[in-house]
Amino acid sequence: MDPPVKKMRHLKRIRMHVVTWNVATAAPPTNLNELLLLNNECENMDMYVIGLQEMKSGIINYISELAFEDPWSKLLMDVLAPLGYIKVTSIRMQGLLLLVFARRLHVPFISDIYTNYTRTGLYGYWGNKGGVSISFRIYGYAICFLNCHLPAHLTNNDQRLIDFDKILEMQNFENDNIPNILDNDLIVWFGDLNFRIEEFGLCFIHESIQKGLYSILWHKDQLNIIKKSDSLLQQFQEGPLLFKPTFKFDINSEEYDSSEKRRKPAWTDRILWRLNQKLQNTSKNFKEPERFFSLELKCYQSHMQYKVSDHKPVTGTFELELKSLMLTPLVTLIPEGRWITPYDLVVSYNRSPDFKSSSWDWIGLHKVVIRHLKDCVTYAWVKDNLVSSEKGLYQVYINASGFPEEGGEFLLSYYSSNLKAIVGLSEPFQLCRNNLSPEDWREKKGDPLMY
Repeated sequence: MDPPVKKMRHLKRIRMHVVTWNVATAAPPTNLNELLLLNNECENMDMYVIGLQEMKSGIINYISELAFEDPWSKLLMDVLAPLGYIKVTSIRMQGLLLLVFARRLHVPFISDIYTNYTRTGLYGYWGNKGGVSISFRIYGYAICFLNCHLPAHLTNNDQRLIDFDKILEMQNFENDNIPNILDNDLIVWFGDLNFRIEEFGLCFIHESIQKGLYSILWHKDQLNIIKKSDSLLQQFQEGPLLFKPTFKFDINSEEYDSSEKRRKPAWTDRILWRLNQKLQNTSKNFKEPERFFSLELKCYQSHMQYKVSDHKPVTGTFELELKSLMLTPLVTLIPEGRWITPYDLVVSYNRSPDFKSSSWDWIGLHKVVIRHLKDCVTYAWVKDNLVSSEKGLYQVYINASGFPEEGGEFLLSYYSSNLKAIVGLSEPFQLCRNNLSPEDWREKKGDPLMY
């Protein structure tokens, strides 16, 4: 009777929501609930992946954002952090931004986090076009998200392909197991890819859109045409385009371009994915494979109600099903007893035998609502503050000078410098305010650390 239980423990279903939006330098709208599917209680996501293009990137904005969060990142963290999502990482290259958020329960199983970028504008010297990527392992599987902004205009189709090939060639990681982007188990490629509709005139395209005859336009979509002959692009899958072309609209409108240029509508904003061929072959094995990973597209849609840009955002909702290669976190943190502020504390933890620690590892104390991995109120270097290590149990001292006097609900994290990730999170616990003087406390408890 044990094998079925074992299978259930291994099997994970992760719902992932991918957003791509060319925001045309606009400030974020006040409400992103529809875009993030937050109004639907049935759509509880495990992960959000948000890729933006054409963010405002002038010199004043750049200098300001060195000291402060950009307005899009700030709003997304303000919305998602109270719901239990933590920003795993992000990368910015001029107007391109890519962010990954995950539910707290998944964070200790996300490791080997790497980011990269490739400039293709002005012959590779300018970052107005190109690609940014985030790669990591989740439950043992390598995933990469690639947000691209490719050259515009109908006649630049060949240049789009050249730039995409260059981005793939340049997107190498400091990872011996995943030397190239195509070696990942899953690549999700999205962004303002700028592919256009060929041959048809403006009036015919408008009429086809009004009648909902999208399939007629698909046949002249440049990306669909190229995929028929390009062996690499054939490996990327995409859902059916059952929504209106997402470019180009008048700002603050649902009407297509009414300017003198009268640009033709097109599906410039796309989301595609590629499963590693070896992984697909393994998944088709009738015997239970050592590795099992599948991806199913649940919804592919645009969101016409957002009008701050001349592009409409596009989202893809996926369900990952995988056989977890990790059943427990690499580090287990043990907050003992009831913690008291403002007294110094000792944290206990144990670690997996195959976990390699570093001199730069640290343990952080966080409020329960965590915006990003390094959002802690205080921390301690594991090596420098080690108190004892006996029988696989390690204890680290944390100075109380950074503790919030008001107390509240907190949790602990263990950050691995080697894996660039949090590899252990404690359960939430109460940090209580103590009104006794240090002398009275010592006399009462005999131990100023914890009870």
